[in-house]
Amino acid sequence: MIAKEMWGALFLYALILSAGQLLFKKAALSTGTLASIADLRQVVFNLWLWIAFFLYVGATFLYVVILQRVPVSTAVLFNALCFVLVPLGAMALFGETLGWRHVIGVALIVAGLVVVTR
Repeated sequence: MIAKEMWGALFLYALILSAGQLLFKKAALSTGTLASIADLRQVVFNLWLWIAFFLYVGATFLYVVILQRVPVSTAVLFNALCFVLVPLGAMALFGETLGWRHVIGVALIVAGLVVVTR
């Protein structure tokens, strides 16, 4: 049985990973086209990229704490929530659209999580 606070930690972990993915997109959009190795400075000094990086570091430490209390076979499934949260965030933040196949795929992921975590 997974403690209630671990459910919250698992959802927080998925939320942090999803935020990192959206910040990677923001970093990509705020960086000009990389035509040469000299253009890598735009990436190295991109604030959005660094914020995403530190979110991923924080998520890694949180995941270690989670794994002390939750079986890895359950914890790893929460990575799939990113396949739900990131497209929704991309719609809200970047105006991306989701086709019907994408929506069905997201619904299947959610259904799979419900089945496995019960």
